[in-house]
Amino acid sequence: MTGRPRLLYLITEDWYFWSHRLDLARGARDAGFDVTIATRVTDHEEQIRKEGFHLVPISLFRRSRNPLRELEAIMELVRVYRRVRPHLVHHVAMKPILYGSLAAWIARVPAVINAFAGLGYVFTNPERQHGVVHCAMMAALRSVIRLSGAMVLFQNEADRDELVQAGIVQPMRTRIIAGSGVDTNAFSVSRSPLGIPLVMLPSRMLWDKGVGEFVQAARELKGKGADARFILVGRCDEDNPAAIRREELAQWVSEGAVEWWGHRDDMPAVYESATLVVLPSYREGLPKVLLEAAACGKAIVATDVPGCRDVVQDRINGVLVPPKDSSALATAIAGLLYDQGTRETMGCRSREIVVAKWGGPKIIAEVLNLYHDMLKMTARNYSHGYA
Repeated sequence: MTGRPRLLYLITEDWYFWSHRLDLARGARDAGFDVTIATRVTDHEEQIRKEGFHLVPISLFRRSRNPLRELEAIMELVRVYRRVRPHLVHHVAMKPILYGSLAAWIARVPAVINAFAGLGYVFTNPERQHGVVHCAMMAALRSVIRLSGAMVLFQNEADRDELVQAGIVQPMRTRIIAGSGVDTNAFSVSRSPLGIPLVMLPSRMLWDKGVGEFVQAARELKGKGADARFILVGRCDEDNPAAIRREELAQWVSEGAVEWWGHRDDMPAVYESATLVVLPSYREGLPKVLLEAAACGKAIVATDVPGCRDVVQDRINGVLVPPKDSSALATAIAGLLYDQGTRETMGCRSREIVVAKWGGPKIIAEVLNLYHDMLKMTARNYSHGYA
């Protein structure tokens, strides 16, 4: 191989790349990679190009089920891979893994990384876990991962173990690395906010993030006279099957159960205003919002599910509750809402844990080491004309 190694990230949405993989891409660029981002462009075209990345707009829709459109999406990726000729592709999330792995095999990309950011809607919805869609997805994942010879990245052991046990991936082809970590300098500890307490759920507005349970817990606590504001922070994600309709959000706001602040670009300041951070999700990979909240020294209430329990140690830096249980959620929120000393002690521990385990430079270095290892393993491809 001559010149800079070409690295291509395939991510469905440019806003997701910007919020979850920007620091990693910057690290790869600074380490000498020629970085291309293939994504659906809606929000961040100018910012991505200003970073010095090549940007390839694609038409991969997460919610589409039209067979002809899906076939065209795969062929579009094949054309992109043949044109860019990446030495390494990094697919993030389910659909890029499925379609990108097949395209990488057809285009003969030397090295492939498939990164699960969680196991997605098919796995969090029990009704689908034994259905036709689930079985078809399992078979397709097994096939494309083996065809592409991919290294598979997980953010927690539970997700890895589930797919290993299902025969989807081979243990020796897996790694556990926590996404891109968190910039602990950008998210710092501040003084406890004054005034009416703010209980905050920062997340996309999806049912499987536990938003419905949060709203019900807010109703219960307000019905008991709790003097607190309950805040939803995050975008609507209409392309996700678990999306909450805007009309539903507007109804909750109208009745006074919660406030909805929508998407915010100033998350350090948003966390600073929070008294308590809550994420009652049904399942996660490794939730970045909890890493950010922990970096800000916040006590956390979360569900005892994969991903959340990797960040929150029960009674150490927060409280874990059963998923889909709004009463248990309300009890946990109330317990911390009225105990400032415990909140602050837990918040200090949150900061210590996230700095020790998930500081951004540490995680980025782990991923870059994997990139270099894979390039070394596939060096024989370069001597056969893939340069």
